[in-house]
Amino acid sequence: MLKRSHLSLFTVLVGAAVVAGVVARPRPRAHSAADHGTTDANTTRLVASLLARSQFAHHPLDEQLASKLVTRYLEALDGARSLFLQSDVAELTGHPRELARATTEAGDTRLAQAIFRRYLERLDQQVTFDTELLHAAQFDFTGHDVFTFERKNAPRPRDLTEAHALWRQSLRSEVLDERLSDEKQTTAAIAAKLLRRHQQRQSFMHGLHNDDILAIYLDSLAHVYDPHSDYLGHEEMQSFAIEMNLSVAGIGAALVSKDGTCTIHELIAGGPAARSGLLKPGDRITAVAQDRGTPVDVSEMPLTRIVQLIRGPKGSVVTLTLLPPAGSPGAPRTVRLVRDEVKLEDQQAKMRIIDVPAPAGGHLRWAVVDLPSFYTDGGSDQKPTGGASRDLAKLLEKARAESVQGMVLDLRHNGGGSLDEAIRLTGLFLASGPIVETRDPKNEIQVNNDPDPGVAYDGPLVVLTSRFSASASEIAAGALQDYGRALIVGDSSTFGKGTVQTIFPLAPIMDEAKLAYAYDPGGLKITIGKFYRPSGASTELRGVASDVVLPSKSDLARIGEAELEDPLPWDTIAPVPYQQVNRVAAYRAALAERSSRRMAGNRAFSNLRQEVATLKERLASGRMTLNEAERRRELATTKQLDQEIAHDVRAANAERTTYVITTKNASRAGLPAPESATVKRHPDAGAGGDAESDQESADSAAADDLVLNESLAILSDYVQLRQVNAPAKTSPAKTR
Repeated sequence: MLKRSHLSLFTVLVGAAVVAGVVARPRPRAHSAADHGTTDANTTRLVASLLARSQFAHHPLDEQLASKLVTRYLEALDGARSLFLQSDVAELTGHPRELARATTEAGDTRLAQAIFRRYLERLDQQVTFDTELLHAAQFDFTGHDVFTFERKNAPRPRDLTEAHALWRQSLRSEVLDERLSDEKQTTAAIAAKLLRRHQQRQSFMHGLHNDDILAIYLDSLAHVYDPHSDYLGHEEMQSFAIEMNLSVAGIGAALVSKDGTCTIHELIAGGPAARSGLLKPGDRITAVAQDRGTPVDVSEMPLTRIVQLIRGPKGSVVTLTLLPPAGSPGAPRTVRLVRDEVKLEDQQAKMRIIDVPAPAGGHLRWAVVDLPSFYTDGGSDQKPTGGASRDLAKLLEKARAESVQGMVLDLRHNGGGSLDEAIRLTGLFLASGPIVETRDPKNEIQVNNDPDPGVAYDGPLVVLTSRFSASASEIAAGALQDYGRALIVGDSSTFGKGTVQTIFPLAPIMDEAKLAYAYDPGGLKITIGKFYRPSGASTELRGVASDVVLPSKSDLARIGEAELEDPLPWDTIAPVPYQQVNRVAAYRAALAERSSRRMAGNRAFSNLRQEVATLKERLASGRMTLNEAERRRELATTKQLDQEIAHDVRAANAERTTYVITTKNASRAGLPAPESATVKRHPDAGAGGDAESDQESADSAAADDLVLNESLAILSDYVQLRQVNAPAKTSPAKTR
């Protein structure tokens, strides 16, 4: 049975790890009588059966889902929809009803092999075509044509002539990206680099074994049911999943495949990627090299194989070639990272006590708590030893001792974690009551209550969220909003990940069922439940909406549960009785109006709005110009806007005094020495880029501080309004 402490986002990290919620066991013994074909068939039948019986939707593999399976598999191989021709799809997809029957009854995967063979055929044709263009090295970027990077719903090419047109524009986009990244590169050098990358990818894909192809196919089958159900091959079961203490080696990044491109979904606090300051969610990994070796092109490569290239021994160096998020005007860049373990001290909650000059003299004192995840340091359901909630309790005690007047709980980069910790931590701000409801596949409801009747912090509270706030973060923010305990500020809504997963190792099930296998069949991650707020509203799909919305680069349509294929629907269940504290409703409209008025006269926010508007417009069109002069103007404009934002943020921060409080110094009397106004790079970021790229990264990150500063201004307004217009005390309202 899955521990409650493991009901989490199940973030996949690059690096060695163990399986969350699964007891460690020896490698499964193979049955000598089995061959690989028998193993493939038995694994396929078992996966189809488990998904149909155990997944939350309880839907057998029928004609409709079999049709989706083929679509998902084609997309897994060809996310850009440029390799397979329409005639390929018509020829190979066959009859979904027969496919459903063959899959469930015989474990037949011949279709997967046939489609993959055609994929290799088209890939060879593309590499041959690209090679001819690169050898000719005749590229002009003075026209007004565009590259369509968003092809999620685009039709596949009708014939090779249309495919050639798509391949030509894609290659031209790659060449232009290289020209923009380094003006010193010659056309011949760029052509040689891209030719080497494309041929490496071709060789790599030809080298995949049958079990690799099966893993892609079965993962596509799992995604038919919902975006968070996954098939994990035996290598993934050994190296992908993560124990909640995050003690793993790697770069500390959660990766997803989006439109055929490896994309950074989340940076894990304390990991090399986060410490470097040079990567951000949404960045796309296009090539991977070992230290300063030859980069391997990873475009359209299965995510499992990309992970194998990125991971490595602790202390070794990996070099990533990155593109900015789709639609952003930035050029490619390379980042060198030293593989390492996630450091606990960087993963832990921290607090900044900030003294801000008051209009009437003196200063206002605020606290900002940065919570990277709802981590735990072990224990059991009966005797939890604590983690995030224990650490936050120490920080809250320090906040009270230093007489802070209000607090911001920053969950913008918190992708989830332990359910137990989310419940305990939320309870630090509430006297008692339910925190979350969980519905299982049998429609049985479990209510999880605040286990501690005390309140660790009772002052004004703002919770700062973003599209990257997910899972356990949404449980905490949703409960605090339902109770009226905190004002939610940030992106228009959080991610919208309101489902629960567990992992089934397949070998023990196959042993029990006497199904033969010649190799470790891996495991299956299945969605087994949904989360609901005390009000009865699901956090799935819609997330938690902000009371006051602030502009940000993360509040984009391509980020969130709704962007994923086949998410479970938003719904409601009966609310559970709870007593509201009603701290927010009376001031919500006034706070939103004041914030809007303040931002309207702020140059930095005007610049940020301009950048966000450009990004949204480009994402909506799904296209980017291939005119080099226009692209350079876009880059220069973005750079200037980022520099102005950074300048204004630094000027505002210079008027403040900031004290950094950690779990180590929280118990000491008084405050530590103030934080230096000059932000230095993390010492572990030494393998990163040059000084110019570091400064550009810092300037781009200043938008985060701009949003935080506005949340502090909203907190100041909130405190002032509460003091002036404190409502008469009434009995707490009770929900129906």
